Amino acid sequence: MDSRKPAPFDASQARVAILLCTCNGQRYLAEQLDSIAVQSHTNWQVHVSDDGSRDDTMAMLEKYREHWGSDRLFIYAGPTRGLVANFLSLTCNAAIQADYFAYADQDDVWAADKLQRAVTWLKGVAANIPALYCSRTQLVDENGKHLGYSPLCKKPPAFANALVQNIAGGNTMVFNVAAHALLRESGEKVDVVMHDWWTYLVISGCGGQVHYDARPSLGYRQHGGNQVGSGTGWVSRGQRIGLLFKGSQQSWNDRNIQALQHLKYRLTPANRKVFEEFSTARNRWLPARIRGVWCSGVYKQSSMATLGLLVAVIFKRI
Repeated sequence: MDSRKPAPFDASQARVAILLCTCNGQRYLAEQLDSIAVQSHTNWQVHVSDDGSRDDTMAMLEKYREHWGSDRLFIYAGPTRGLVANFLSLTCNAAIQADYFAYADQDDVWAADKLQRAVTWLKGVAANIPALYCSRTQLVDENGKHLGYSPLCKKPPAFANALVQNIAGGNTMVFNVAAHALLRESGEKVDVVMHDWWTYLVISGCGGQVHYDARPSLGYRQHGGNQVGSGTGWVSRGQRIGLLFKGSQQSWNDRNIQALQHLKYRLTPANRKVFEEFSTARNRWLPARIRGVWCSGVYKQSSMATLGLLVAVIFKRI
């Protein structure tokens, strides 16, 4: 464990609640916590939801709490229903109050200015407007060696993109109170594919602002225990094609669309139109399906992904 304590709270800085979910994370957890400790933005608290770890994760967390102080690190028992349910339970925990909220995975390494960059952008958005910061990531191996970068998103983030694609990992996301309120309204038991994709959908759909930072904000560790990987390379592309023809994309869309029905009244008029056109087009015969999806305006970030979207539409796997 790093012997350095975090810098003292700076009350003049906005308070950030770091929402960290753990489950058998002892191997890499110390590096993640140590990278949080040296953040240039020092007004933060870590809220950890442990989902039934059977290794030394809890013992490590207790040691860090003793070392940092009980005002820096809080530990909760997770719902033990998987990663998504764990993050949603933490996000909807009414006891956690802050100016901004940041998701954190147990096995990454944050850049020292990660929170500062996010908060600087978020402060420029009016408090009543939902706002989400996310970024590209640096990919690293089990030992922290550089492997490359996550795909660079060149098209603007928007609800029409979020309906068919998530542009960034939750481990990069930081959002404001207005965005947090929307996520709490949707509830912790909503049946969605991933908490980060859901966050992008809700905030972009309900009139929020989303900023994608092309500069990586963390080292995203790739290892055998990843529940979600980087999605880069030909192997990953092949896996996505296989999932497409198995109907996974269609099933994911079914779940996200069903979940969005409960927030439909919160969508902006323009986004509600996109949502309805896309939802209806998915179930039409081929010519009308192609035309309807095209007219809905949904899009993906790359030409390869767009080709995959077209294939999904043609074979009714959308």
